[in-house]
Amino acid sequence: MEPIAPLVAISGGLLIGIAAALLLLLAGRIAGVSGMLATASTIGAGGAPRSQAVAFVAGLPLGATLIAFLVRKPDLIVTSSVPLLIIAGLLVGFGTRLGNGCTSGHGVCGIARLSHRSIAATATFMASAALVVFIQRHVVGG
Repeated sequence: MEPIAPLVAISGGLLIGIAAALLLLLAGRIAGVSGMLATASTIGAGGAPRSQAVAFVAGLPLGATLIAFLVRKPDLIVTSSVPLLIIAGLLVGFGTRLGNGCTSGHGVCGIARLSHRSIAATATFMASAALVVFIQRHVVGG
């Protein structure tokens, strides 16, 4: 691990927190990616105005591209099959709709507001992730 990696991670976390706080304070909206994506694609009803949701969703890859040009381009190596990645992405999308939000909405914004539902959802996300890693590393082997 590079010596600067912890500073980059802390900076990224601070930027996410500041952006979520500003969206809540200035627009009264929760910075949940799944909700914004649903609104932007007109799947979801209510929430942020569609133009705001489209700008939010468009800013995600644009921000990543900007950072790649300004800081460094990450080395991406796909170690799984593309169809498996597509299936996993669809399952995550289904899970966020089923759980009424994603890790950004529940984990970043909901916990900050001391929402009981978000605390329970985030605990479930984390426990599920820990279980999957345990099974993958110690049961299946990999």
